[in-house]
Amino acid sequence: MPKKIRLGILGGGGDSLIGIVHRIASFMNDNYSIVGGVFNPDPAISIEFAKEIDIPTNRIYATVEELVAKENALPGEERMQVISVLTPNFLHFPMAKALLEGGFNVICEKPMTTTYEEAKILADLQQKSGAVFALTHTYTGYPMVRQMREMIRAGAIGAVHKVDAQYYQGWINPLIHDEKSRKATWRLDPAKSGISCCIGDIGVHAFNLLEYTCGLEVRELLSDFNFLYDDNVMDVDGTVLVRMDKHVKGVIRASQIATAEENNISIAVYGRKGGLKWEQENPNYLYLLEEGKPLQVLKPGHAYNSDMAKDATKLPPGHPEGIFDAMANIYLGVAKAIRGEKIHQGEYPTVRDGVRGMNFIEATVESNQKGNVWVTLNHD
Repeated sequence: MPKKIRLGILGGGGDSLIGIVHRIASFMNDNYSIVGGVFNPDPAISIEFAKEIDIPTNRIYATVEELVAKENALPGEERMQVISVLTPNFLHFPMAKALLEGGFNVICEKPMTTTYEEAKILADLQQKSGAVFALTHTYTGYPMVRQMREMIRAGAIGAVHKVDAQYYQGWINPLIHDEKSRKATWRLDPAKSGISCCIGDIGVHAFNLLEYTCGLEVRELLSDFNFLYDDNVMDVDGTVLVRMDKHVKGVIRASQIATAEENNISIAVYGRKGGLKWEQENPNYLYLLEEGKPLQVLKPGHAYNSDMAKDATKLPPGHPEGIFDAMANIYLGVAKAIRGEKIHQGEYPTVRDGVRGMNFIEATVESNQKGNVWVTLNHD
């Protein structure tokens, strides 16, 4: 297989934040070459954007259906090997479905779909096709998140008994108080965003981090949402109590109206012997708390870290690594999987993480709608 994997992209054009994160991540580690895609529903805009980022325009397509048909008409050594889906939420399912049915590997933004049933359909298609399917829960790509996961699995803090995850942003606060602005924001439109805004957009990241790091699954939850205005049908703030395996309990707190907060995602896992804490705005620091000992700070790039954390570290100690590096680590895991190379368990989120995420989102909505009752999650 050639060194560079041929990558197509759906969405992510113009000034899209997530678009540039994915493009830069794909360039890091020298594993991918962007060869085409559908950057915008308007083909003319797509072509202009392709020119802006200096890729050939002969494989810029009008629709995902055209992409699948024309790419599959190419010789195997030329066609796209993996395609990233970076479009608004409501397009994730039909696009990912078309790609899986067309025989492509897929990298998809979260949430994977807008319903739990759609997520299960994609999981079945992925299993039947054998395609590599990665869901970009980006925060799992940070070296010290991976170190946290490996330390917990190795028993560094003992049996887990308390979890606490938070994701606070304030970006909706300037919009929510103006009726026209909140009605013009696609994330507050259930037709485009799905049944949840805050929990579906950022709360699911906190949920994913909990299950990823502590190795346990949420069994039941109870949620309470805040919509702030009677005419706003989408949650902009939420608190979720969780019950996990082995009598572990905890809380997930998410908000998009936490005034002036930027991207404050953090996770703390406490066990019988100690605790571990990490926050995204200071990602190079993993805090280890142990009874009767001073606070310890672990950092990337050191020999004391796990193999997975070391493999996710690109720079010597003391050099900050951030969101591009974290996304690049997920792309690296996908590249290794496409090539059939050995990968660490947890090197990239899978389609099952997408199913779990949609089950979580729908369960929180159900709990809130039924008057803040406990709801049991499925375990497909």
